[in-house]
Amino acid sequence: MIDNNIAWYVLFAPLIAAALIVVFTRRSKGLSSFLSCAAVLASFAGACLIFARKEDAAPALNWIEFPGLFVVPLGLVLDGLSRMMLVVVTGIGALIHIYSLGYMRNDEGKSRYFAALSLFMFAMLGIVLSNNFVMLFIFWELVGFTSYVLIGHWFDRDAAAEAAKKAFITNRIGDFGFMLGILMIWATTGSVVFANIAPRLSILTSNPGFLTAAALLIFCGAAGKSAQFPLHVWLPDAMEGPTPVSALIHAATMVAAGVYMLARVAFIIQLSPVALDVIVWIGTITAVMAALIATQQNDIKRILAYSTLSQLGYMVMAIGLSSSDAAIYHLFTHAFFKALLFLGAGSVIVALHHEQDIWEMGGLSRNLTITFVTFLVGALALMGCPPFSGFFSKDAILALAYEHNMPIFVLALGTAFLTAFYVTRLLVVVFLGHPRSHAARISRESPLVMTGPLIVLALLVIFGGSTFFTGQFVSVPPEHDVFEKVPLLAIGALVLGAGFAFALYRNRPREAFDIGFLRQKFYIDEIYSWLIDRTQELLARISAFFDRWIIDTAGVGGASGGTWGIGALLRFVQVGNLQAYSFFFGLGVVALIYFAVFR
Repeated sequence: MIDNNIAWYVLFAPLIAAALIVVFTRRSKGLSSFLSCAAVLASFAGACLIFARKEDAAPALNWIEFPGLFVVPLGLVLDGLSRMMLVVVTGIGALIHIYSLGYMRNDEGKSRYFAALSLFMFAMLGIVLSNNFVMLFIFWELVGFTSYVLIGHWFDRDAAAEAAKKAFITNRIGDFGFMLGILMIWATTGSVVFANIAPRLSILTSNPGFLTAAALLIFCGAAGKSAQFPLHVWLPDAMEGPTPVSALIHAATMVAAGVYMLARVAFIIQLSPVALDVIVWIGTITAVMAALIATQQNDIKRILAYSTLSQLGYMVMAIGLSSSDAAIYHLFTHAFFKALLFLGAGSVIVALHHEQDIWEMGGLSRNLTITFVTFLVGALALMGCPPFSGFFSKDAILALAYEHNMPIFVLALGTAFLTAFYVTRLLVVVFLGHPRSHAARISRESPLVMTGPLIVLALLVIFGGSTFFTGQFVSVPPEHDVFEKVPLLAIGALVLGAGFAFALYRNRPREAFDIGFLRQKFYIDEIYSWLIDRTQELLARISAFFDRWIIDTAGVGGASGGTWGIGALLRFVQVGNLQAYSFFFGLGVVALIYFAVFR
């Protein structure tokens, strides 16, 4: 029973911290940050206790109940998936909180930032622990709201305000489909509780078309949160928020929520081959497209943002290949090295007085030694270099593709080549060669409160791959040729991509080549803007016509005109003459007598 109570403490500790900051400590930046950090550390300690006990307790009580129709429990699920996710979310969240103490130390909105950070952690933990669709959807929406607040933290900047709105609206599109999918599942199975839906799946399988529609609508929610094509456009712009927020969103929380949800409901999705085909191709398109775009970006955070898109594509690809284990494995390893890379980028940005253009950097390995070494560890893991954690998790997905879908495997291997290329480009331009600006020449290492989390994450990236995660989730495909060929091909793609980028960008003062449609992200944002403008213009014209000719003329105008006409007629009766009034009175009496006698 102790796990039951600890699970609730883990969930509500960040919420309590957020409430205390908003109500009592907004004026004290130090106390606000202390409360937020203490809460996430307490949640991390509780998550470790729950993970160590390895019990599948599921505390629950009826929350919403319409007997015989609709029952929603307030319940938590503590299986292997949620226990592992709890440790990752709270652990990385704690490191990002500590890092934020240094990064946000002079920010005027520091208390507001930590309050939103705590509320975000509460929402994400709610997604991880929810045992039913309704609870999950509520926390899902709360994650969307808090990410809006965090991305728009510097709301006085137009770019940050626009990015926050873009993230919120784009996610609502996916969430609308998610809500419809939930309603379809409830309408057919009569339950929203995952454990109760599973035994009733025969109802869904009896209608394959309905099942496919429900599965794809549920996937819409994941496509929004995990930024899959065509709902990917919000994630790169989310870089306008503080760098710790970028690390939190990109590592183990918001964008990971979509993949986690797909793994949680995999027992539904895997029943529809059509849905799996759509999912695997959406993931593959996202992975390839984002990797291509990343090769032409110059903002250090945007390069990492597109790498996140690409790696999320790998995870969704694994879901489409019917392996939620491989997807979750890559989610966990990616959480560590992507948090490391973003926090390392934040260290670089602070050292260069918030410069983010990589062509204004260069030679930073000499002045930012700790940042460089830890960033290099994260970069090698992202490229899939053995023996770092990313190598093992990415290989698991490549092996799946090799077994089940050769075209997908070829595209995934091409993505691995592109990843090695753009990551090496980033390393060479930022850390090697000569400084390209005065800020780069005089840069100094970040304080320990920022470099400390980098060192911890680097150690997790180095030692967390083959020993800790592999035994938890992934079994290597049994075929001997897969075991031999896939790692060799992956290493070959890594060597070719990294070698090509090193040779091309070594000691180069500016971009080697310019591919416009990649630099402009395939013009997808421009296409969306054009469509929105045209749609809004059409709707505006229709609304104007309806307002002018239906409401004003036929509605309000017609009523007012009729009233005016009747008034005009009555004015002729009001002549102001006593004889005329006597005549009308007599006429009225005659009319009454007529109707009384002859009717």
